[in-house]
Amino acid sequence: MSTSTSLPGPVAAAAPLLDPQAGLPGRTPLRSGRRSTPSGVSRSTRYTIGNVLVTVILSLGAIVMLGPLLWTFSTSLKTHDAIFALPPQWIPDPVMWENYVRVWSAGPLLSGIRNSLIVAGTVTVIGSLTSSVAAFAFAKMRMPFKNAAFLMLLAGLMIPFPTIMIPQFMVFAEIGWVDTLLPLIVPGLFGNIIMIFFLKQYLENVPDSIIEAAKLDGASYLQIFTRLIFPAIRPAMAAQFILWFMAVWNDYLAPIIYLNTPEKQTLQLVIASFNAQYASQTDYPLIMAASFIALLPVLIVFIIFQRQIIESVALTGGKG
Repeated sequence: MSTSTSLPGPVAAAAPLLDPQAGLPGRTPLRSGRRSTPSGVSRSTRYTIGNVLVTVILSLGAIVMLGPLLWTFSTSLKTHDAIFALPPQWIPDPVMWENYVRVWSAGPLLSGIRNSLIVAGTVTVIGSLTSSVAAFAFAKMRMPFKNAAFLMLLAGLMIPFPTIMIPQFMVFAEIGWVDTLLPLIVPGLFGNIIMIFFLKQYLENVPDSIIEAAKLDGASYLQIFTRLIFPAIRPAMAAQFILWFMAVWNDYLAPIIYLNTPEKQTLQLVIASFNAQYASQTDYPLIMAASFIALLPVLIVFIIFQRQIIESVALTGGKG
C-alpha cells in the first residue's frame, strides 16, 4: 500500500506553480542575491559611461563659452599688426601690457566704473530689501485681494520696456532728472518683480506654524521678518542679488536714454564710446582692454558665488 497522499486534479496541476523552487513557466529561476542585467553591462559601467559623456559634452560647452573671453584678453595684449595676423595668434608675441595703462587716459573709464558701482550697488542693495519684504507680505501675510495684486504685479513683466520708455522719459524730464543717475536708481529701489516672485515661491515652503507661534509670543511682523524670515531666505536672496547686480551692471539701454555728459555716463556707455572712437583707428587692443576691465567685476562676483547661485536656483525650482 502506498503511503503518499494523492492531490486532487486541479491542485496537482497548480502544484508546480506553488513551488518556490519551480519558478514560472518559460523563465529561469531567480537566484537570491544576484540581479540579471538584460544587456550584459553592469549598472556601474553604464553609470561611468554616462558620466564620461556628460563630462565631455560640458567640457565642449565650456570651451565654446570661454573662447570669446580668452580671445578678448588675448587681443587686449596684442600689437596693431598682430591683430590681423594669419593664422590668428592666441598667445600674443610680444605681450603689450601697455594697453592696460593707456586705456585709463583714453577716456573717462574711471568715472564710468564709479557711476556703474553707484547705480548697481544702490539699486541691488536697497531693492533686494524691499523685494524681500514684498515677497514676505505676498507669501505669509493676510491681506485683501492679495492674489489679485500679485497677478497684477506679474502682469508688469509682460509689458516691454520700449512701451513705457517715452512716457517715463517725459516724467523724468519734467522733474529735472535727465542727465543724472536718479532715473537709473529710483525705480529699482522699490524692488524687482522677478526677485519678488522668486522669494515668494521660496517662502511658500516655510511652515505657517512658525509664524503663528511667533505671533502668539507677541512678535510683530517686522520682528518675524528680521529674526525668522530673513535668515531663511538669505541664500535665495543672495543668488538673486548677484543676478540682479549683473543685469544692472551690463545695462545699456536705460543709461543711453538719460545720460549725456561723459563724466556721468556708466561703464557700458564709456565702452561704447571707446568702440566708436577707436574702431576707425583699428585700435582694437585698447577696446578689448576696456571691455575686459568692464567684465572683471561681474566675472569675479560670479566665480565667487556661482555655487550659491546654482544651489539656490535648484532648491527653489525643486520646491516650487
